[in-house]
Amino acid sequence: MNYQIELMDGSAKKWSISQSATIGADETCQIQIPQTGIQERHCRIEARENKLFIKDLRTEGGTFVNGARILEAELNDGDWISVGPVDFVVHDMKKIKKNFTLSSKCSEWNQTLQSLVHVSQSDHSVLLLGPSGTGKDILAKNIHENSNRKNQPLLSVNCSALTETLVESELFGHMKGSFTGAISDRKGAFEAARGGTLFLDEIGDLPYPLQAKLLRAIENAEIRPVGSDKIIKTDVRIVAATHQNLLQKIREGQFRADLYYRLNIITIEVPSLHQRMDDFEDFLYQFAKESRIGFSYLAIQKLKKYSWPGNIRELKNLIARAATLFPKCYIQESHVDQLLNRHDLSVPDRNLSPEENFGAQNSTATLSVIKEIEKQMILKRLHANNGSQKNTARDLGMPKSTLHDKLKTYGIDVKKINYANSLNF
Repeated sequence: MNYQIELMDGSAKKWSISQSATIGADETCQIQIPQTGIQERHCRIEARENKLFIKDLRTEGGTFVNGARILEAELNDGDWISVGPVDFVVHDMKKIKKNFTLSSKCSEWNQTLQSLVHVSQSDHSVLLLGPSGTGKDILAKNIHENSNRKNQPLLSVNCSALTETLVESELFGHMKGSFTGAISDRKGAFEAARGGTLFLDEIGDLPYPLQAKLLRAIENAEIRPVGSDKIIKTDVRIVAATHQNLLQKIREGQFRADLYYRLNIITIEVPSLHQRMDDFEDFLYQFAKESRIGFSYLAIQKLKKYSWPGNIRELKNLIARAATLFPKCYIQESHVDQLLNRHDLSVPDRNLSPEENFGAQNSTATLSVIKEIEKQMILKRLHANNGSQKNTARDLGMPKSTLHDKLKTYGIDVKKINYANSLNF
């Protein structure tokens, strides 16, 4: 037997229960609580046949488990015991993980990561917020692997990568003949992930008409496949992620507030790589080891001065580029500029010398011209597509989420463009 009883008064006092223990005001009790309302020998906890039981010792005030008065009851992990004015909680130590599988050298982020031990073992929805490339998918995977659902499937759906019809089919499934190309019945992610975790990546790009259906699916734990009248019960834990500002999208009428608050039970804000530079070298060594390549001290120091707008994904790509351009070489400081993307080099690094800043300013001027050209290309395609962001993103060869970010960057308000004059643009 490996149970603990914790006193819930902020003192964090705990007692291990191996065989038995009596709770009461008397000094002979193994768990002595000298307070008014607790009798000398109030109740007894004992282990029998690998189970834990509690028995009230014929008290006037009674003993309560999860709010119900008991004479005798079996105790389980998380049960709440009330003895007079005092509360205890039961911990089954076999079910408690000491540490989350991810950690960080940044104390604040590591504290958040370790709190995910308890988050993982709940069934509450989790919303992961943070810039692209910060590893939200890795975090979702680890939440699943630390959960009680770890032996069941983890399925991922990218809400920005599919059309509205295909997203609905991907989530809820479809019946044969329900739309062009539906040549057979197909299970959706909600059904295929039964008993496990469903990761909804880029939830901010989910088409607005589907948001109400997703909300109903989560709240009612049931779905209806496309083209079917049959309701299917579901059992999945939802982890959603986005790099977008959902509150802003709610104000713009692009995201449902009720869905946001349904997903927003537990929110984790994932920091950018720039905000957790204490972990930079660990990431670099991990990726470099996988690619069988080494970096000199000076090369690493120069890389650490860079702003890393693409976050961990950009670092991983740089190391893959280094392994391709300089196989079996030791990367030196002189290699770094070639490894960083030219576009990224135009963003001034931190801690540059005056000479280096002068070069960065020239690059920034060039970048301004490039940005203006890109802005005009976006405006032209928006006019050509009568404001359709989906078609514009397709024409420009970029994800819709990237286009949305660029519209915000360039201050383009799609609703204020005069499409009537599109031919004269």
